[in-house]
Parts: sequence; C-alpha cells; structure tokens
Amino acid sequence: WNSPFAERYDVAIKVISQKGSCTAGHKVGDEWVIGNESPEGICLLALNAVYHNARVLMFGGSFPWESNPDVATGVACPDGKNPVVFELRRLRK
Repeated sequence: WNSPFAERYDVAIKVISQKGSCTAGHKVGDEWVIGNESPEGICLLALNAVYHNARVLMFGGSFPWESNPDVATGVACPDGKNPVVFELRRLRK
C-alpha cells in the first residue's frame, strides 16, 4: 500500500495468554505478522479482534494507556470461555 500521507508499518501479533481450549489451536508464543496481506494460520475471529488495534499501530498511532507507544496488550478473542490474549507490536523499519 502506497500513501503519500502516512508511513506504514507491519505489526507482529503474538499470543501472550491462552486459557481453556482454543478451537483454532492457538497457544502462547504463536506469532504472525500483518502487513499488506492477512497472516496465514490465524483464525478469523482472532484476526477480527486484533484488526482495529493493528491498524492504529500500522499507521503510526498509539494507545495512551500503554507505556510503550509501539505496543498494544490485552487484545483478546471473543471466546469468553477459552480466551486467547494477544500483544500487538509495531515493527519499525
């Protein structure tokens, strides 16, 4: 994606916590990178859960409650009985 208005970054998505039984088989330590294309192997519910926060990091934004402007933590899939929690990290070039 080329834009004259914003620098764009890839974002790493990492499982930092998982309880119960994830139907997609995601486990702590699993990691993907989202850039111009959807990352292979991440379930659609998880991708949907992290997508909006990933877009913020992709285009240089940050979250005021995070101590590191390149990170978003505590983003979770919608399965309340078997939660998978992700950390998103902006990958600087």
